[in-house]
Amino acid sequence: MSQEVVLLILLFTALAFSLMLGFPVAFTLAGSSLIVALVAEYSGYFDISLLTALPQRVFSIMINEILLSIPLFVFMGIMLERAKIAEDLLDTMGRLLRHLPGGLAVAVTVVGALLAASTGIVGATVATMGLLSLPVMLRWGYDPKLAAGSICASGTLGQIIPPSIVLVLLGDVISSAYQRAQMDQGIFAPDTVSVGDLFAGALLPGILLVALYIVYQIIFAIRNPHLAPSKASAEGSDLSDVPTIVETLQALVPPLGLVIAVLGSILAGLATPTEAAAVGATGACFLAAIKQNSSLRPWLYASLISLLVIFVLSGQVNLSFAREVRSSVELFSMILAVALTLFFLAGFSVSLITIYRGNTLVNVCRSTMNLAAMIFSILLGATLFSLIFRGLGGDELVHGWLHDLPGGVYGAFLVVMVIMFLMGFFLDFIEITFVVVPVVAPTLLMQGLDPVWLGVMIAMNLQTSFLTPPFGFALFYLRGVAPPEITTVGIYKGVIPFIFVQLIAMIVLTLFPSIVTWLPEVIYG
Repeated sequence: MSQEVVLLILLFTALAFSLMLGFPVAFTLAGSSLIVALVAEYSGYFDISLLTALPQRVFSIMINEILLSIPLFVFMGIMLERAKIAEDLLDTMGRLLRHLPGGLAVAVTVVGALLAASTGIVGATVATMGLLSLPVMLRWGYDPKLAAGSICASGTLGQIIPPSIVLVLLGDVISSAYQRAQMDQGIFAPDTVSVGDLFAGALLPGILLVALYIVYQIIFAIRNPHLAPSKASAEGSDLSDVPTIVETLQALVPPLGLVIAVLGSILAGLATPTEAAAVGATGACFLAAIKQNSSLRPWLYASLISLLVIFVLSGQVNLSFAREVRSSVELFSMILAVALTLFFLAGFSVSLITIYRGNTLVNVCRSTMNLAAMIFSILLGATLFSLIFRGLGGDELVHGWLHDLPGGVYGAFLVVMVIMFLMGFFLDFIEITFVVVPVVAPTLLMQGLDPVWLGVMIAMNLQTSFLTPPFGFALFYLRGVAPPEITTVGIYKGVIPFIFVQLIAMIVLTLFPSIVTWLPEVIYG
C-alpha cells in the first residue's frame, strides 16, 4: 500500500471520527484536512503551496450568482411555513379525499408535494404536517407506522421536486464536474449544464415518486381497511364536511401560483434561478401578509397582478428610456409601466410592514441567516477538503478505481450509488454533495453518463438520507413533534416501505432514463 493511499485513509478516518464525536461539519472538514495536509507535507508527500489556491476558490464561491439563490429559496420556504399555508392545504385536501381508501394519507402526500414545490424545507414541512395531520390520522384510526411513514416521506419531497436546494447545490457541483471531465478529455470548449437543466430533469421523476407513494398508500388501505379508514370514525372530526369550490381555490391557488411563477420562469428561460428565487421570496412576503391580515387581500392581489401586467408589457413593447424617438403607444406603455411599478412597490412595502409588525419578518430573516450560514460554511470547509484531497492524488486514485470496476460505467455508477446510500445513514446531504460528488462525478461523466440524469439520480439517492435510520433528519423532526404513543421504532418501521418505494423509483429511472432527459431536451434542446 502506497504512502498516498495511507494518507487518504487517514484523511477519511479523521473526518469520520471527528463527525462521530459531534464536532461541527464545516470545522471538521477544514480541520481534519489541514491536520492531514501538515502530516503529509512533513512526510514529503504533499506540497503545502497548493493551499495558495484556496483564496481564489473562496472568491469564486463568493461571486457565484447561482449560489445566491440558496438564501432566497430558504427565505421563501421559511416565510411560507410561518404563513401557515400548510394548515389550509391539509384541511382542504383531507376533506376532499376523505372517501378515498387511505384518503388522509394520500392528502398528506399531495400536500407534501405542493409544499415541496413551494418551500423545499424538510424540517419545516415534516414538523408542520406532524403537528397538524398526525393527531387527526391517529384519531381516525390510522396505523401509527403508516401515518409516521407518510409524513416523513412526503416531507422529504422538497429534495427532489424543484425548486430544491439540493438541486441548486448539485447543479453547481455537477456543472463544475462536467466541465472538468470535458477538459480532461481534451474538449476545450465544453458544454455546460445549469440548475435549470436539473430542475427540468427532476420534475417528472418527482411526480413519479409522488405517484408511487400514493399507489402504495392506496394498496395498503385496500388490503388493510381497518388500518387506513376512508371515513372519520371519531366524533367532532374537523374533516367532516366537503370544502366548497371557493375554499378549495383559496387554499390551492396561492401556493400553486407561486410555484408556477418561480419554476415556470426558470423552465421558460425567462429568469435565472437566482432571479426566480427573488420572485419567490417576494411572493412569499405577499402571501404571509395576506394570511396575517385578510383585509389586505384585494389590495395586495391587485399589486401582484400589476407586476404581471408589467411583465406582459415588457414582452410586447420596448420600454427602454434610452431612446430619443418613441411612438405614442410606447410612450403610453412606459407611463403605465411606471405607474404599475409604483403601485407594486407600494403593495410590497405594505406586505413588509405587515409581516414586520407581526414579528414574522425578523424571525424569518434570522432563521434564513442561520441556515444559509451553515450551508456556506460547509461549502467552504468542503472546498479545503477537496483541494487537499486532490493534492494527495485522491482524484486519480478514485478515477482508476472506478474505471477498473467490472460492468463498465454502469458498474461504477452502481457502486457509487450504493456508497452514497450507505453514507446517507450517517451523513447529511450537504456533506455528501460537497465531499463525495466532486470526487466521483468527473470520472462517471468522462465515461459517458448524461450529466442531468446523473444529477437527478444523485438527488433521488440523497433524498433517502433523510429517511434512513438511525440519523435520518426527517425521523428526528417527526420524533420532536410526535405524541408519546408514536415510538421511535414505530417511526423507523413506518419509513422502511417508503425507502423501498424510492429505490423502485431509482430503478425505473435507470431503466428508462428518458423520464429524466426528455423534458430538458424539449425545453432547452
